[in-house]
Amino acid sequence: MTGKAVKKTEEQRLQKVLAHAGIASRRASETMIQEGRVSVNGQVVTELGVKVDPRRDDIRVDGQPISKQCERPVYIMLHKPRNVLSAASDNRGRQTVLDLVDATERVYPVGLLDLLSEGLILLTNDGRLTKRLTHPSHHIEKEYHVLVNGAPSTQVLERWRRGQVELEGKPLAGATVERLKLSKGNTWLKIILTEGRKRQIREVAKSLGHPVKNLKRVRIGPIKLGDLKLGKWRHLNQSEIQRLKKAVNKSV
Repeated sequence: MTGKAVKKTEEQRLQKVLAHAGIASRRASETMIQEGRVSVNGQVVTELGVKVDPRRDDIRVDGQPISKQCERPVYIMLHKPRNVLSAASDNRGRQTVLDLVDATERVYPVGLLDLLSEGLILLTNDGRLTKRLTHPSHHIEKEYHVLVNGAPSTQVLERWRRGQVELEGKPLAGATVERLKLSKGNTWLKIILTEGRKRQIREVAKSLGHPVKNLKRVRIGPIKLGDLKLGKWRHLNQSEIQRLKKAVNKSV
């Protein structure tokens, strides 16, 4: 038999294609598929494990081709208020961070900031950057200003710094913990983490006898909240994007 060999089609799992396109994390993409929001070549797909060729197949989310959704990478910072979910959607109709951002591109929040917390949250359609920013193995610093009840002793803060506290039966990594100022019998702390378990700061502070009264994230890696007003957002400038990418690449 003669003639040119036909190159084998490189098929991938649908949720992986969506994640690589920056639509959402792989787990969130799986949820989208199960909710019937994704179609391939005009057919709605609701089962996981379906394989597609992103170069050939017409893949759509909510009726929109993913190639059009992600025609350019977008990087946004938002000053999240309290009582706003750091999620793309909510089946209970609660306000989410996407309700506050008027971007033409489909973007998703990078990581979580719990409902009662405020401060810096990033949104992007860059799936690769999202993975590197959120995976604990990359040790990206996140800085918080936290008001706790009372005045923690030096010994208590040292336990926190050394990671001598367990969360759900598992030891925590050490953290940078510094006093900032006293405020009417309470204490403002600066806390820098390189891991981010769910409600970590709140649970640790509570276990040490100094529950959180206010929590605000002011920095993610090299990106600082600065003077961005509560509830407002803006695109990152090119310098910020380059520094953010440099930080995640350095952590590999």
